[in-house]
Amino acid sequence: MIARLRGEIVERGPDRVVLDVGGVGYELWCAPRTIREARDHATFHVYTQVAEDTLELYGFASAEERAAFIRLISISGIGPAKALPVLDGLSVEQLATAINGGDVRTLSAVKGIGKKTAELIVLELKGKIAASAASAPAPTPRADDSFALALAQLGYRKAEIDLAAAHIAEIGKSEAPLPERITLALERLAKGR
Repeated sequence: MIARLRGEIVERGPDRVVLDVGGVGYELWCAPRTIREARDHATFHVYTQVAEDTLELYGFASAEERAAFIRLISISGIGPAKALPVLDGLSVEQLATAINGGDVRTLSAVKGIGKKTAELIVLELKGKIAASAASAPAPTPRADDSFALALAQLGYRKAEIDLAAAHIAEIGKSEAPLPERITLALERLAKGR
């Protein structure tokens, strides 16, 4: 997966840039604020989304912004089209403060986010997103973090990841090596689609 790109912005659109890196142009979907604030030579933290028929790259100004995006799209019903406007309307710190404080009004003020979606974001992410990396304690890694992250990077939602994890536990493979658990999860998820 592509995690970071540095290069020259050769095209700018309202929600995307083309970044020239060593003669190769990468199209990155970004929040409009990220595009406005980016200089001509820029570094983007990248989230790579792989689906059945597409490979899309999403660019962020910071690793914290990328992490917030990944958390948002892990919620069932929230994809990149809703997550990017949230990160355009709110800084990561503002987002974390709103989520952890249960501030549905601030979240629903973002274009495209209604009250029910804002309530869902608070319900799913309260306590899971830090206001700033400097003030937040480092999360304690769990055994299944790499498993969940790998499936999320492949485009699976939280509900699908939970289903796959339950299946793996059910067949007694919770302690199997990560590649084996991912293979089992993909086989199980393929049956459900």
